[in-house]
Amino acid sequence: MPRKAVTPRPAVSERDRQMEQLVSSLFQIIGEDGTREGLVETPARVRLAADEIFSGYRQDPKKILKTFTKDVCKEMVILKNCEFYSTCEHHLFPFFGHISIGYLPNGRIVGISKLARLVDCFARRLQIQERMTAQIADAIEGVLDARGVYVMCEATHFCMTSRGIRKQSASMVTSAIRGAFELNESLRLAFLAAVTGNISLK
Repeated sequence: MPRKAVTPRPAVSERDRQMEQLVSSLFQIIGEDGTREGLVETPARVRLAADEIFSGYRQDPKKILKTFTKDVCKEMVILKNCEFYSTCEHHLFPFFGHISIGYLPNGRIVGISKLARLVDCFARRLQIQERMTAQIADAIEGVLDARGVYVMCEATHFCMTSRGIRKQSASMVTSAIRGAFELNESLRLAFLAAVTGNISLK
């Protein structure tokens, strides 16, 4: 019976080799056999996953937020319930949830998909929720020169649900408020009404 051909593994860089070695070393430290069938390809899988999970380090928020100056509105623009996945820098556990963004244009707007890409840019890094929320608001305020920005984030943290205090139903809410939203309560209430379902943008 002819022998099955083995597909040669593509060459990996020194950086990739080091990352895979770290995973293999972890197996050894915790008492696992990294050569058994279920784990032998895991270091390469982890490396590929890490390239995606931490891809935000290779992205520039200023390049993501391409702006438009024609047909610009003055009223509030909202992206509601944008899903995100991130990694807690304290335990390297995932946290995930939804982000809602509102901004008041000041002569420039941005494609709505770019706001979602901006969320991923900051989420796909080692993060804490508070900083990520502020970074998104600061980027929008800075690049768009927006009159006001409101970012609200609600997330579930695996470092809290699966270890430690183990509160599976707990979630964390953070917000970052900039410009006109800080000064005008009616604007804040209009944003909150919109993102909670009772839409009113007056």
